[in-house]
Amino acid sequence: MLRLVTASALLLVLVPAARAGDWPMFGFNAARTSASTGSTGISAANVGSLHRKQVQLGGTADSSPIYLRGAQVRGATHDVFFVTTTYGRTVAVDASSGAVLWRFTPSGYSSWAGSAQITNATPVADPGRHWLYAASPGGRIYKLSVADGHAAWSTSITLLASREKIAAALNFDRGHVIATTGGYIGDAPPYQGHVAVIDASSGKLLRVWNSLCSDRAGLIAPSSCGASDSAIWGRAGAVVDPANGQLLVATGNGPWDGHANWGDAVLRVSADGSQLLGNYTPTNTAELNASDTDLGSTSPVLLSAGILAQGGKDGKIRLISVPRMRGTAPHQGGELQEVSTPSGTDLFTAPAVWRQGSTTWMFAADNGGTAAYRFRGGRLSTAWSNRTGGTSPVIAGGLLYVYGPQGGLAVYVPASGRLVTTLACGGGHWNSPIVADGRIALPEGNANDHQTSGVLDIWR
Repeated sequence: MLRLVTASALLLVLVPAARAGDWPMFGFNAARTSASTGSTGISAANVGSLHRKQVQLGGTADSSPIYLRGAQVRGATHDVFFVTTTYGRTVAVDASSGAVLWRFTPSGYSSWAGSAQITNATPVADPGRHWLYAASPGGRIYKLSVADGHAAWSTSITLLASREKIAAALNFDRGHVIATTGGYIGDAPPYQGHVAVIDASSGKLLRVWNSLCSDRAGLIAPSSCGASDSAIWGRAGAVVDPANGQLLVATGNGPWDGHANWGDAVLRVSADGSQLLGNYTPTNTAELNASDTDLGSTSPVLLSAGILAQGGKDGKIRLISVPRMRGTAPHQGGELQEVSTPSGTDLFTAPAVWRQGSTTWMFAADNGGTAAYRFRGGRLSTAWSNRTGGTSPVIAGGLLYVYGPQGGLAVYVPASGRLVTTLACGGGHWNSPIVADGRIALPEGNANDHQTSGVLDIWR
């Protein structure tokens, strides 16, 4: 007897699972579902009784942690959280005791500390669990030893680090470290958003795909391109399609001509970063650019093998057909559906996708609310919503966690939206939690305060 496999079920099968217990990257996996699949040891019955410990990081981590269970650090076995601060320090923290196991400080730290030159990138762990990869405000990606924090290599992904910012989380797939660039507050030209693909073993920069002057391969001097901006700065950065390894990114304000300049667009790039394979932009691209209403304020969301969701600063979430995007010919409009963001305001966060049986859920939060959407028959419908704003939601152990930038970590029953508890904590910006092995980790603080101190909250 033939078994019918839906597109959503196929996508679920294809998303690789993290090693048991680990949370190795932003969004949990390379497809950025932000939904872990195993038990966490935390339930609705005990989450409210967890105790918080604060760890001084020596910097502000305006991003999210990652986690490795039973990692070998300095000759002993530890459960470890890793975070990168806004000035590029990467810190390893024992998840049980809160002790700092090592700190890596990149060359150039003293020249950025306290300045507006920052990074908001979450590091990513190598599947082999001996290495992790972290960004610095100097425009470099570092390969760091899990055991002691020493750097095996560093690779620059920009020729103008003072203008091209590494804001989005790093990704890892098929032996490649994947990073993207954007710009700083104020959009001071020149800069271009680009996708950089690095060989994880050697550190060699294999390919760069430029969203402006895309007819030019490799790193370009920003001033040598006649167009500026088109930042790739959504929290999830480059999303990996698990079916084929292709990279999905969304760009911010910038010129669009459907040929070499791809501002305010959703783009599909080959897995090796060598070529554009698909594209979409709204019909009002010029208006979005003129009004500073970035389509790429968030990254693409894989709802099924054939449909993406894309939020934006205009308060809309668009459903986009993957087949309609295919090819290098320009594709404008043709959205399958448009729904409102949770409060109808800018979406700066990364939605989470949760698959339970035959039902696919998408959870999103903006500054004015949190909402759950059911995805059925190729369409989204709102299942519940509230007026409590938040950052990027995560699903873990059957609970939904949403951090409020004004303070407090809300914990919900995902299917109903019932509030289980709110864990007390301070404010932040783009920070988001992870949950594993009976612990929740969440950094506090705002990168735009330019502080050289900060804390990591650990609930146990």
